[in-house]
Amino acid sequence: MLSIGIDIGGTKILGALVDQDGNVLEQIRVPSPAKNADLMIAEVAGLALALMDKADSKVSGIGIAAAGFIDAGQSTVLYSPNLSWRNEPLRERLEHAISHPIVIENDANAAGWAEYRFGAGRGSKNMVMLTLGTGVGGAVVLDGAIRRGGFGIAGELGHIRVVREGLQCGCGRRGCVEQYASGTALLLAARELASSGNQLGGFLASLPREGAELSGRDVQKALENKDPGTLGLLATVGHYLGEAMGTITATFDPEVYVIGGGLSEAGDLLLDPIRRSFLSELPARGFRPEAQIFAAAFSNQAGVIGAADLARESLR
Repeated sequence: MLSIGIDIGGTKILGALVDQDGNVLEQIRVPSPAKNADLMIAEVAGLALALMDKADSKVSGIGIAAAGFIDAGQSTVLYSPNLSWRNEPLRERLEHAISHPIVIENDANAAGWAEYRFGAGRGSKNMVMLTLGTGVGGAVVLDGAIRRGGFGIAGELGHIRVVREGLQCGCGRRGCVEQYASGTALLLAARELASSGNQLGGFLASLPREGAELSGRDVQKALENKDPGTLGLLATVGHYLGEAMGTITATFDPEVYVIGGGLSEAGDLLLDPIRRSFLSELPARGFRPEAQIFAAAFSNQAGVIGAADLARESLR
């Protein structure tokens, strides 16, 4: 049975036709009109209809993965900082445009569900996913179900505090882990190191680049070259993430952690410092089982795979 997943981002919208085993059969990508809600509805509806035309059988449902706080009814986007949505009745508007059942899900939850069902978390019953990108996203699966909380917005794990009176976060608090362990945080730290005059920033400072500032691709190149300064920054990311995971373990006791997002492509260069920090922060270490930590199996397609499968499950 086929279903459609659509992942709405700040720069692109990715849609895919997905089978019941999580395989992507067709996909379409279009630019995201992030600041225009009406145009966004039109683009998403057009993408869904185009994918339905490509299906050789009936589509069971359409799942939409969107960044932000989704209400408990999985209908309204309460708040989405990158898409300028405030109390946006997304499901109602899309069902009116498409005339087909739709499920709305937080994008990190959708990605986490893809990993739980078909990826690195497969075979577990209790899994937590952390996605390291612009911020730090989270998804919590307990006893085989996504936990959304009483108001629908649980799992915002990037806002666990790791530094008292630390860096200001967009959520209004200070010291949230996403200010220290996101892709954005790593890039800002790399720029600071490159301009500091410290010899550890020599490789970063020497990289030829088109723009005035260091880019994410430059940081990736430094990691590929095992640059000590950049590896040190990555270890700091791992330290703060592992510290947050100690708190998460005390709350949810997952069997498996899955680390996703762009930074997860660093593999053990990132996972090793995460594991060290996590074990140092694990409550009652030595007297309890220790969760396994894996890199995500999916990259850019996790959101569409998870959204499609959640739509299939919800609308069955």
